[in-house]
Amino acid sequence: MTQLTPEGQSLVNDLAQRHGFSQDAVTHMLWAVLNGNGSMAQFSHSEFGGSGQWMRGGMIMLGDMFNNNLKGRVDSLCSEISNVLANQPGLLQSGSFQSQSQGGSGYQNQTTGGGFGSSNLFVPDPNSNWWPSELGSPNASGSQNNMRYAYFANARRLAVDSGGEVWVYDTQDHQIGGFSQQQGSGSSITLSSQYGTVNLASLPVVMKNGTAVLAPVASAPVASMNGSTAESDIFAAIERLAALKSSGAITDFEFTNKKAELLARL
Repeated sequence: MTQLTPEGQSLVNDLAQRHGFSQDAVTHMLWAVLNGNGSMAQFSHSEFGGSGQWMRGGMIMLGDMFNNNLKGRVDSLCSEISNVLANQPGLLQSGSFQSQSQGGSGYQNQTTGGGFGSSNLFVPDPNSNWWPSELGSPNASGSQNNMRYAYFANARRLAVDSGGEVWVYDTQDHQIGGFSQQQGSGSSITLSSQYGTVNLASLPVVMKNGTAVLAPVASAPVASMNGSTAESDIFAAIERLAALKSSGAITDFEFTNKKAELLARL
């Protein structure tokens, strides 16, 4: 679990003293509000009357439902935590990003914001920031089954971790608003943008496992000076396509069609 920095622990101590709760209870609520993106919290702690829920704007439900004094204290604590998190860069994110799995009941998890790397309250978890560090903080990140993704709107990049291999795609002028993974033997990944549905395989690969890809898979192979396509470029592109197919980023059908297209240029 991600740990608090000295600044984060100092915040917890201060909140505990001023609101009359233990440090353990305040830490529990800090994570609850953070997981609710600063606008809500679902919690379960004896000092808060057991299980309960808070939403910014005054809606609060406690297990000790008739304890109005406790409701007021919990609401005050949550509201202050929400305000603190809102002033921490990279923690909370406005807007929406949809993630879905089609044709199966695969596990999904989607979050917004950039993790804890830019906040002075939390110690960065190297396992959570798995994308290349130069991309900064993602606008949205999530996971489905054994695949993770992170979208960087300003950098126009989409990072996908499949089976431990990290692929970085150029999203070009697409404004990505969703991520969908088709389950089953013909699994493929599609994205939604202002232009409609986009197949991940159609985006150029610019990096794999931290190494720049000089000739993106989705781009045409580099032509030689006499106008003919170099065989080495074609075979290299086919190898990268095979790697994409193995990672599940493209289907067998997509691989076969693209391979045939490349071989036809020999």
